[in-house]
Amino acid sequence: MSPVIVMNITSNNKQMRAHNLSMARKVARFAAVAALGVLVLAGCSGGGAKTTENAAPPAQGNGSDYSGPVPATAEVQAFRVEFWQPALATAGCQGCHNAGGQAPTFLRTDDVNQAFQQANTAVNRENPALSILVTKVAGGHNCWLADPGACATILTRWIGAWVGSTGTGGREIQLLEPTPQDPGGSKRFPATPPEGFFEVYSLLDQHCSNCHQADSATAQSPFFAAGSRTDDDIESSPEYLLAYQASIPKINLNDPAQSRFVIRVGNEKHNCWTSDCEADAEVLRTAIQAMADLIAPDGTPTGMLSKALTLYEGTVASGGNRYENNLIALYEFKTGRGTVAFDTSGVAPAADLNLSGEDIDWQRGWGIIIRQGKAQASTTASRKFHQLITATGEYSIEAWVAPGNVTQEDARIVSYSGSTGARNFTMGQQLYNYEFAGRSSETDGNGAPRLSTDPDAEVLQATLQHVVMTFDPVNGRRIYVNGEFTGDVDGAGGGTLDSWDNSFAFVIGNEVSNNRQWQGVVRLVAVHNRALTLPQIQQNFEAGVGEKFFLLFGVSHLIDVPKAYIMFEASEFDNASYLFNNPKFISLDANATPGNILLKGMRIGVNGAEIQVGQAYKLLDMTISSADYSPETGQLLSSIGTLVPMEMGAEQDQFFLCFDALGTETNACTQYTPGVAPPLVVAEPSSDIGVKLFDGINATMAAITGVSPNNTAVKRSYGNVRQSLPAVHDIQGYLSSHQTAVAQLALTYCNELVNDNTLRNTFFGGAVDFNGSLTAAGALNADGTALLNALRGKTIGSATTQPQQAEFDAAVGGLVTTLCTASACGTGDRTTEVITAACGAALGSAATLVQ
Repeated sequence: MSPVIVMNITSNNKQMRAHNLSMARKVARFAAVAALGVLVLAGCSGGGAKTTENAAPPAQGNGSDYSGPVPATAEVQAFRVEFWQPALATAGCQGCHNAGGQAPTFLRTDDVNQAFQQANTAVNRENPALSILVTKVAGGHNCWLADPGACATILTRWIGAWVGSTGTGGREIQLLEPTPQDPGGSKRFPATPPEGFFEVYSLLDQHCSNCHQADSATAQSPFFAAGSRTDDDIESSPEYLLAYQASIPKINLNDPAQSRFVIRVGNEKHNCWTSDCEADAEVLRTAIQAMADLIAPDGTPTGMLSKALTLYEGTVASGGNRYENNLIALYEFKTGRGTVAFDTSGVAPAADLNLSGEDIDWQRGWGIIIRQGKAQASTTASRKFHQLITATGEYSIEAWVAPGNVTQEDARIVSYSGSTGARNFTMGQQLYNYEFAGRSSETDGNGAPRLSTDPDAEVLQATLQHVVMTFDPVNGRRIYVNGEFTGDVDGAGGGTLDSWDNSFAFVIGNEVSNNRQWQGVVRLVAVHNRALTLPQIQQNFEAGVGEKFFLLFGVSHLIDVPKAYIMFEASEFDNASYLFNNPKFISLDANATPGNILLKGMRIGVNGAEIQVGQAYKLLDMTISSADYSPETGQLLSSIGTLVPMEMGAEQDQFFLCFDALGTETNACTQYTPGVAPPLVVAEPSSDIGVKLFDGINATMAAITGVSPNNTAVKRSYGNVRQSLPAVHDIQGYLSSHQTAVAQLALTYCNELVNDNTLRNTFFGGAVDFNGSLTAAGALNADGTALLNALRGKTIGSATTQPQQAEFDAAVGGLVTTLCTASACGTGDRTTEVITAACGAALGSAATLVQ
């Protein structure tokens, strides 16, 4: 379901709003372009005066000691609580915008009513994100954090809380009309490295290979310095192609000076190789320009074409209508670079996360990918979780995550803890299960017993999932996945949080002690100091996650409907593609009706040509009609999505639509033009052998021994160890914990076999005396030899690729002689015990597991 969309668009200030929004987006993604360290308040100097460095702002507290006139209205009181007080406590605006200072004086502390009047002149009530206060800070003006985008997000949240919500605790999205532009021919990267790329590659290899090379000691993707320029055959090697494909998003062929490589070195002073970063950047720009000059632009596309736009010229659709009334921490991972993930909840103190570890990186489209590492807040900042949650006695942990696999055991996704043995709460993974450990008066100091999802349901999957864990004194702990309650009941019940420890730290992706690694992608984490209800959870699930945009492709020039658009939900799916989803026909004129419009054969184009793959809508053959059209939500054209290959990166790729028929007009779409091949993925070759999975192992043991898998003891044992048996065939994923579980199950089967006269006579053929000795003079006797022959025949048979007889006899026979030497067989139950052990060793060996 799409986020709520507000359609009351007016043409007034439309261009200014679009410009401000575009500026805010660019700054949010390239925040580090601005020099950080000294905060310069250009706006405080007024007019064209020279910019000067301001003195440190005077301490004004957080407004809690305010003694001026009382708020005149309820709205002024809302302004005071939701915006004025947190801005005084956190934002870096007090130095100028106080009483007698730079207008607007929205942080004056002598009269909150006058501060309210001043703030009103600088906010956009319909769309807080377009407020002057927000766009000014997003542009780099006196942001109090290292990322202007994070400051803008926090200001937007404060303003939204002040001016009012939708009544459901969420944020609405207002569509903005894009500036009309025709699809045009542009320079496009060819599928293979073009002439002139070698000079660019040589600079990258010479100055960036210490990090941006896969075999570097400090390897960091993307690997645009793969290989070595000194190799004789480098230009024909896979490494060179990989370096080219990784370089494409960092190069702007149409404006080389705006290439990310150039900006990174020149503006951000990153890894300059001389003392003059601007000169180094110019060397890069010159090499890119020389390559671009050798690439001819494509011709202008022909056919029935929509207007064109880039991803960032769409309307930001992320977080629409989320329920956030009791939010105390929020991580949306928008910054995209650096080592800090900012808490943009606006609730002080901000519990910002420091990214550390060997392999943790930013994911395009907002997120972090964790392979080896964690993101952790300080213990000081983490105390707000203790303070604000114990005050209400309830809480919710919310996360959008994509587990890297379903074989992880006892891994920590989100935790507020002190060690592996002490925690306040933890969201964890155990194979196919989500686990919720929460300290309360009904559990111990480590949050045990844990609440786990049903193993048979296999709720946790290696795909993007919305996971919410709630606690309240009545229901205790609950787990919700993708907007649905899992049905797992907390046997410990509710209780109180009086035993919580305020010295713990908040961490994502691992334990604070670094020994409970979790692997996967995290797109959002939020903590609420109330237990979210099911409708609120579903509301947040439907709002979605990540950096998403509504792309409005203008078609009014093709049909007789004012302000008509084909609207897509679009986002960066990964580092090589975009996701286009749920196309709709919509008009931003509330009085417009479509009538009956034929739509046939809709295709997506990128950079002046149709894409060769991902054309999921080319078979559309339908009518857009007034009967099916809603002025509020438009008319859905298709409920499916498609992946569109990334060519030059989200900042540069320009999209358009082409139609075989729209309305009364028909025209064939343009011809396909080869695009850039997807990045080469070089992976380790998989093994030719694998292991059986949990159910296969159980069935194998049952077939070999003749013991029914429904045997009471076997069924109980299998239920206990099923989660710890192999869940994937990859033999490289086989762990010691898997073998422990296999051994336990094998011994259960063998015990049932040996203690059933009928089954054991069938298995051993009556050749083994269960009351006699199995050895004589330290070697196997006739009974011992018969035992090995039966076990080898049943578990290996005639297979030639399995362990040979000598190897089997040495391993299992050695076990029998050792056990019988330690305590003589043939006395009491010793013989039965040794036979059971030998059976378990054979049944739980690689002979029965490997395939």
